[in-house]
Amino acid sequence: SSRAIVFVVDSVAFQREVKDVAEFLYQVLVDSTVLKNAPPLLIACNKQDITMAKSAKLIQQQLEKELNTLRVTRSAAPTSLDGSATGGPAQLGKKGKDFDFSQLPMKVEFVECSARGNKGEEGDADFEGLEKWLAKIA
Repeated sequence: SSRAIVFVVDSVAFQREVKDVAEFLYQVLVDSTVLKNAPPLLIACNKQDITMAKSAKLIQQQLEKELNTLRVTRSAAPTSLDGSATGGPAQLGKKGKDFDFSQLPMKVEFVECSARGNKGEEGDADFEGLEKWLAKIA
C-alpha cells in the first residue's frame, strides 16, 4: 500500500559499493508487488555536502550499467537447482536493449540531498529536492 519508494544512496561510498547497491536495488525492482503497483521511485543521493560525493547523474549512469550487467547474468543463471523452470523473477527493462530507468513501469527520479546540509554539522539538512518530490506525488 506504499505510495512511493525512496531509495537512499551514500554518494561518498557509492564508488566502492556500487555492486552491492545495484544488487539491492535490483531486488526491489523485480519484486512482484513493486512491479504490480509501480509506485514512483526516488533515488536520493545523500551526503552531497562532502567534496568527494558522486553526482546524481554519475550515480544514475553507473547504476544503469551495473543493473544491466546484473540483468544479463541473472537471466543466464539456472532458475532452480534441478533445472526446472520456476517462472523466476521478472525481466528488468526491455529485452535486447541496454537497461535504463525509463524502461521501468514506475517513474524513477534522482535527487541530490544531504542530511547534514551544505555546511557539514553546522548546516540544516538539505532535503529540498526530496521535499519537492514528496509534495509532487502526495
